[in-house]
Amino acid sequence: MDVIEYLMSGDPAIRWQVMRDLTDAPADEVAAERARVATEGWGARMLAEQDADGRWDAGTYRPGWVDEERPFYDAWTATHFSLQSLAEYGVDPGADAVRAAVQRAAEGARWEYNGAPYFEGEIEPCINGIALTVGGYFRRDDASPIAATLLATQHADGGWNCWEEDTAAPSSFHSTICAIEGLWQWGEHAGHSDELRESMLRGEEWLLERRLFRRKSDGTVPDPRMTMTSVPGRWFYDVLRGLDHFRLARPERDERCAEAVELIRAKRLDNGLFPFENHHEGPMLFAMDGEHDGFPSRWVTLRALRVLRWWDAA
Repeated sequence: MDVIEYLMSGDPAIRWQVMRDLTDAPADEVAAERARVATEGWGARMLAEQDADGRWDAGTYRPGWVDEERPFYDAWTATHFSLQSLAEYGVDPGADAVRAAVQRAAEGARWEYNGAPYFEGEIEPCINGIALTVGGYFRRDDASPIAATLLATQHADGGWNCWEEDTAAPSSFHSTICAIEGLWQWGEHAGHSDELRESMLRGEEWLLERRLFRRKSDGTVPDPRMTMTSVPGRWFYDVLRGLDHFRLARPERDERCAEAVELIRAKRLDNGLFPFENHHEGPMLFAMDGEHDGFPSRWVTLRALRVLRWWDAA
């Protein structure tokens, strides 16, 4: 079984993106496969997990239950990360079931931080960046307050950090990738205004100055986990996530991505697949079939191959 055949034996969320990004299938065939994401596999399962009140697992950022012994323990079961997953699966925003689910979330999900509706956002840039990606992907005009907050919390060095109160503080890889992904996706929906474009470019420069995974000061790697592949990414940064953004936002390529590209290329296994290296611990609503930490991954392989195709073609 060759690599494409293997990828096409996976979930509809994988298959339609393989068809679009790797095989250049006709648009009508891609659309037909994409339509299955809402009715089969991971996408259908995620939609079915939504509560009647519009939330997932009775919460917006955190689930309805709290582990008092582990107050900072990440859980991926609430509304925020469920909507992020649906966007990553590429579920069709125009499908009736999807539109109804997103509308229920807009009406029923409120942030634990400030009580605001989901599409008004909260304050942490890493959270707002993902929420803006969700808003732009699902074509929610009511997400414009998130964009305004994200633009207002950019740091002086061009990036973002969860500690947004001090914009003179150094930015982080994690917050910056979430923010620029959100600004790009919002621009695709609402238009790339000069203000938005300038802000995104400054954030991208923050990453490029660091070659996507090195400290600017001394060139060291701040966290080896950033050089490892992970699915889903949640709020965490890794080089493949960074490259997947630049594939979309800067199709003309920037040579400062070259080292990160070769880092990913070197991970390719003898069978042509790429491994899933870093599982982000925390409860999940369900496991994605065929995605196991330490084993070859369809999801990682799809993302790595489309990055390499972009880079090498250019």
